[in-house]
Amino acid sequence: MSASTSSGTTDALEPEKGPRAGPGAELLAALLDGMDAALCAFDADGTITHWNREAERILGWSAEEAVGRPGFAGWAVRRADAAEVQERLMAAMDGAGRRVHEFALLRKDGGRVLVRTQSAGVRGADGKPAGVYCAFGEVQAQIDLERSIALSEALLEDASWGVVLVDADLRPTVVNTHAARALGGGRTTLLGRPLGELIAQGVEDLEGALQHVLAEGAPPALGELWVTLRTAEGDRRRCWRSGFLRLTSPLAQEPVPLGVGWLFQDVTTEKLAAQEADRVRFRSNQLHRASRSASECEDPMEAATSYLDYALAGFADHALVDLVAGERLVRVAATPSGEPGPCLPVAGGGIPLRYAAGHPALQAVDRTGSVRASAGAGPGAGVWAVERQWPGDSVHALCAVLRSRGRTLGVVTFLRSAHRTAFERPDAVYAESVAVRVAAAVDLAQVTKRP
Repeated sequence: MSASTSSGTTDALEPEKGPRAGPGAELLAALLDGMDAALCAFDADGTITHWNREAERILGWSAEEAVGRPGFAGWAVRRADAAEVQERLMAAMDGAGRRVHEFALLRKDGGRVLVRTQSAGVRGADGKPAGVYCAFGEVQAQIDLERSIALSEALLEDASWGVVLVDADLRPTVVNTHAARALGGGRTTLLGRPLGELIAQGVEDLEGALQHVLAEGAPPALGELWVTLRTAEGDRRRCWRSGFLRLTSPLAQEPVPLGVGWLFQDVTTEKLAAQEADRVRFRSNQLHRASRSASECEDPMEAATSYLDYALAGFADHALVDLVAGERLVRVAATPSGEPGPCLPVAGGGIPLRYAAGHPALQAVDRTGSVRASAGAGPGAGVWAVERQWPGDSVHALCAVLRSRGRTLGVVTFLRSAHRTAFERPDAVYAESVAVRVAAAVDLAQVTKRP
């Protein structure tokens, strides 16, 4: 809000003194002009000495019309209320601190406006009461401001969403409690640190979104960001549903970006549950398709490999079938070790495999269950696979035993290369479902080949 005084008005609270009075009065007038609040001042007798432009804007009375009047009676306040209003305002002259009141004032056009005032006493050079200054604003504007402040405080303290304010350099300047907990730090320890120190993976996507908001404004809809956080317990992968707001100064003539407000909510559990549901749905559909395809195969071993072809989609890169032959296992079918391809019978099969003790396939046979294994990080992954007589790009393995009619027929092995994650327990459950179908087909093949 702005301010103004009449050109002929003298400073009643600080009378003009010598050659410095002119510049002092001009400085005071300039300060009043720049104020956002309406302001008026009274001398010790209750006469108005100052009246700025914001007061003129709210009530319509100019400084020339207001300065010099003995209080508000009859023009800015109804005569019936004037004595009470004047008494409450001037009471601040003899008291300490500020006093807050609400009054109904009159506009020049006759309308009424409810204002909230803050008044405080002014003392002269001798320390005696010299008058009162009163800052006031429309109650509705005050309520709107208080609501905005209350909203900001609620977001930064109690919100169930994470709230982070970042500056133009993309460094956090304000972090609420929820966000600090999600980022794995304290509200103050996170301030000013580059986002790359907090986020191991996904920081490029986040910073790209923040830069876009600074340059172009907020996107029209929420987005989801997958990030990997650095924590004392290790890396944690999280999914945050995020919204962004560009922050600009309300005091600048042109919008000047102050930073970005980033609001987010952790939806990792929901996303993982949805992904798992999609995965189960897809795998169930694959098994259904495999069963229909296998039912059309005249050769039971062709049906067995057909099951594996459908099972590999989105699950693994290679599949091997080893059957029990005496005390050892014999490779009877496999996918190509190079380019992806169907699972086919092994040419010249029948030679026992020289699996070393502790091989995952042998463990599966001994346990009559599933066994998972991984090469681990490092350059020795290829050697690890070759030693186990698997394709050289394999780094993760899942061996499921083939059982039918109470007998162990062999092992089916699923292999993943480095671009896939390690097998987990839900993967083992799926592999066992496939193994049951493959074992039934293999059992039928062995029965029909008997003399």
